[in-house]
Amino acid sequence: MRALSRRCRRALRSLGLRWKISVLLAVGCALVAVTIGVLIHEARGRQVADAARRSAIEQLVRVGQVYELTGKLDFDKVGEADARIDCPAVPPALRAAALEGLRTTYLDLTGPRPAVWAARPIGGSHVLTVRHPLAAEQAELAELDGLLIASGTGVVALAAGGGALLASRLSKDLRTAAETARRISAGDLDARIGPSGVPGTRNEVTELASAVDTMAASLQRRLEAEQRFTADVAHELRTPLTGLHTAAELLPAGRPTELVRDRVAVLRTLTEDLLEVARLDADQEEPRLEAHRLEALVTSITRRSGVAAVLDGVTCDAGGGGEGGAWVRTDVRRLERILTNLLVNAHRHGGGLVTVSVSGTSVTVRDRGPGFPATLLREGPRRFMSGAAERGQGTGLGLTIAFGQAQVIGAEVILTNPTPSGAAATVTLPAV
Repeated sequence: MRALSRRCRRALRSLGLRWKISVLLAVGCALVAVTIGVLIHEARGRQVADAARRSAIEQLVRVGQVYELTGKLDFDKVGEADARIDCPAVPPALRAAALEGLRTTYLDLTGPRPAVWAARPIGGSHVLTVRHPLAAEQAELAELDGLLIASGTGVVALAAGGGALLASRLSKDLRTAAETARRISAGDLDARIGPSGVPGTRNEVTELASAVDTMAASLQRRLEAEQRFTADVAHELRTPLTGLHTAAELLPAGRPTELVRDRVAVLRTLTEDLLEVARLDADQEEPRLEAHRLEALVTSITRRSGVAAVLDGVTCDAGGGGEGGAWVRTDVRRLERILTNLLVNAHRHGGGLVTVSVSGTSVTVRDRGPGFPATLLREGPRRFMSGAAERGQGTGLGLTIAFGQAQVIGAEVILTNPTPSGAAATVTLPAV
């Protein structure tokens, strides 16, 4: 029984909301219908039994009077009742009660011939009994049970159907809300649930839709303000940095001048990265997609990156020679930006040997450092957060730009920590 109960609970949990509501409504209505049916059946049964007992007592009185006056049983005046003296089929309990001087009845609903018995003592040691058949009453109760079952089944079916319609509407609204939330999470800040249900009505689903739409609008305003702030800061920094760069170039040669020029170069790079992030956030990037041999592109980009990386299993030279490698459709400038950022990130944070390998339409950049932090693998890159301290310092914009540019050209970037050590970034490009 417990195993069956557990299976039922598991089956109920596996159902959708619509079917759960329908099943619960049907079960609830079935319990109510069964309870009402049992009460009606019991009440009608008691009515039939009481009427049968009264009729049997009345017939017993008439039979007794006739017998006392005539000394014999007049069956014509008894009607349907079967009057006997010392009937061998009389129930023992009824015979014992009659011999004790009691006038009593006995209801026998077992067997194919249900009946009610009435008995009284007569002549000292004899028992006068009257047996009244209850076949008609039993047939009436069976017909009543059939009507109760039919009407109960109809009520349960209507409740299940109504519950399914109601739950279908509710489930549809909830699915719409969930889909809208997923679209917002994916970056579609204009997605809204909108009004649901009958206009002018207020319920929990309507309040949920309104709350999600309000949250999305607030989130959109904040993100747009952040994007505008990032773009404005980068634009405002560009002019003074240009002047600072020009002034630094006029300084006399020396160690202090080199330090100033190095810091100015870092600031200019950061400013350009911020502008690029702002353009990516605003969806203003338009790729120029063309067909290229992937191995030749990877070879050329790796050698221009300035990172001492080993090309693993790449047969093409930097000029595009060789027939190996798959054709991909990509924007060369954006792919170079992606791979260069990954190579610089691997060289700066990973340490040790950096390898670049090509497999089909995928490029993998791998280092031998401590690997990506768990937060980065779980949540993806976040600007101005470079991850764990053991992977060095940085702005966190390199991976952010790589992921953003990959989305523009229809590529996918996956970060992993392969065994036994190191970090790997795999870029998968769309094939021609």
